[in-house]
Amino acid sequence: MKSLTLDTGALIALERGDKRMRILARTARISGVVLIVPAPVVIEWWRGTRRHRHLQTSILETVWIEPTTAELAKLAGEAIEATPGATPIDALVMASAAQRGDLVYTSDFEDLQRLRGYFPDVRVMRV
Repeated sequence: MKSLTLDTGALIALERGDKRMRILARTARISGVVLIVPAPVVIEWWRGTRRHRHLQTSILETVWIEPTTAELAKLAGEAIEATPGATPIDALVMASAAQRGDLVYTSDFEDLQRLRGYFPDVRVMRV
């Protein structure tokens, strides 16, 4: 595996010092696995309190922020149409992972699992 995709819940877990996510991030770094975060996930994560900005900045330095291309946006839009109740960011996370065959780490397991109906090859792991 060359990369893993993280959603907002995974970033929050890293920010909170979750042991499992810290081990995952460290193991990925040592193994040369790239942690990928779609750009809109950063928007969702960055809002709120500023007391952890230094930690958030530090976390962002360890991941690759994936820009949202037109193709990726269209794929996410198709997934939303096929999955009633799916949100744009969840669909984008899954579309992002699908283009590489990544695992997705999330705290929003049930919602992303529903999107597997459109992205059956993407595995979803609970944070």
